[in-house]
Amino acid sequence: MMLSLLFAICMIWFIGKFFIFGIKTSWGILKLLCTVVFFPVILIGMVVGGLMYIAFPLLIIGGVIAVYVKKRGSGP
Repeated sequence: MMLSLLFAICMIWFIGKFFIFGIKTSWGILKLLCTVVFFPVILIGMVVGGLMYIAFPLLIIGGVIAVYVKKRGSGP
């Protein structure tokens, strides 16, 4: 009985660790997808749709953020 309880507790802990790892990994993939795929597609769609006055400031803000993150030393 005690061994089964210990096994159940360890399984819950093990599954919980993998669940948290999966959430962190999917969040990283989602951030990459948003910055590389969705944001440019949305900006191109806005320009094609005639919303240049909104798309251009968003592009400038994205560029400033990209330069700031690069200068801050987030990479090698």
